Amino acid sequence: MERLNEAMALVERQLEGEVDVRRASRIALMSEHHFRRMFSALAGISLSEYVRRRRMTIAAASVVSGAEPLQDIAVRFGYGSADAFSRAFRNVHGVGPERARRPGVVLRSQPRLIFTITIEGSTTMEYRIVEKNEFTLAGLRTRIPLIYEGVNPTAAHFVEQIDEEQWARIADLSDQEPVGVLSVHNAISESRTEGTELDYYVAAATNKSVADGFDTLTVPASSWLVLESSGAFPVALQELWPKAFREWFPANPYQSIPGPEMVVTEYTDDEQTHGRYELWLPVEKVADVYITAGVSGT
Repeated sequence: MERLNEAMALVERQLEGEVDVRRASRIALMSEHHFRRMFSALAGISLSEYVRRRRMTIAAASVVSGAEPLQDIAVRFGYGSADAFSRAFRNVHGVGPERARRPGVVLRSQPRLIFTITIEGSTTMEYRIVEKNEFTLAGLRTRIPLIYEGVNPTAAHFVEQIDEEQWARIADLSDQEPVGVLSVHNAISESRTEGTELDYYVAAATNKSVADGFDTLTVPASSWLVLESSGAFPVALQELWPKAFREWFPANPYQSIPGPEMVVTEYTDDEQTHGRYELWLPVEKVADVYITAGVSGT
């Protein structure tokens, strides 16, 4: 956590201007991809959204003082025009900068984030690391919005439109782990902001020849982190992502890498309200790992 907080200190120093996320990730001893993923999991918002809120929090003081033209403030905080700055300001504070200069207007503040580890228990987490050669994901694809909690209605509607014959053909392609018909998330926005769109596949992992009519995605050879859970759908499944980034990655010499995120779902009741789940995330081992924990609690 010490390295992550050093990276955040750099971000804080660069709020007036361009934030060098790549440099910050190197300070944290992570790839930029993993740094953004870790931040989102720990903070509950994307790094880009946090930077925007912090910038507008600091910029508000200059706006309210009225001593500096809005165009100058916009340029200082990295915006090409007063209009772009005004839109960002309004998105954060709920009012434009001109109105913010009126007496009594309520503005919003994003506190600076400092990360610590709170030790809540000594439970262990079971996992597997699986090495896989190149394979193909083959099935049906659509675009869906990213939703963190609850059933995703767009994904659910897409699955409902798949007929039994299509489902059987996809299942027949499965010839390796993860076995069966999978739910796959790919091409996820780097910000991972809720509501942004991603590619969603109902597919099988295969090395078989794929017939026309199916969408395919070639997946290069990689290591995979496999976490399991069981319980109510979709809560027990959706809890696997934060568990991976809040609990598993900080304790293990691996980092996430770009690639499809695969889910195995085996329902354990006819109503499909409970099941057993596997989350497969592409990972790579890191050479140098510094584990520094700050403990906070009551």
